Amino acid sequence: MAEKPKYLKGQLLLDGGNLVGSWFHRTVVLICDHDEKGAFGLVLNRDSGRKAGDAIIEDLPEQVRELAVYIGGPVQPGAMSFLYTDDYLPDGNVLPNVSLSHSLEDLVAIGDSFSPTQKIRLFAGYAGWAPGQLESEMRRKSWLAVPATPALIFPADPSRLWQEILAPMGWKYRLLANSPDDLSRN
Repeated sequence: MAEKPKYLKGQLLLDGGNLVGSWFHRTVVLICDHDEKGAFGLVLNRDSGRKAGDAIIEDLPEQVRELAVYIGGPVQPGAMSFLYTDDYLPDGNVLPNVSLSHSLEDLVAIGDSFSPTQKIRLFAGYAGWAPGQLESEMRRKSWLAVPATPALIFPADPSRLWQEILAPMGWKYRLLANSPDDLSRN
């Protein structure tokens, strides 16, 4: 009997030190969808330096205009996606309390709604894998997989997310997390 494939939806993929020189060097990717047709994810720790109000030509709620735009991945950099969470959203489409949307109408509606526990992250572009590609990368140990949580998806400082997840995983990963980005400059 063939082994059922392990899909990684709801997992975070981290560069475990094997992606030096690639676009994904030191990234944390949330896998939002993964099945036999391929995988879709968003890089959580690459800020574009732009605000939503600068990137989207639309009448946006103030809360949304001030959102940082993250580079979700190298595929279709003009494509918009956003993740949102709220204590009142138990049935998320990525994992409990976390949903993904690509709709500008949804973004405006969520931005107009008031909830003190609501969080939104906006992304331009995405990370995509063809059928079997991500499974092959996992077999080659290109990535480390860890379960995602809303706290990791919506951290206070996304720029430190890779280091914060990696460091507690053992001495080897703590050393990697604390090493300079370019080891030749050490």
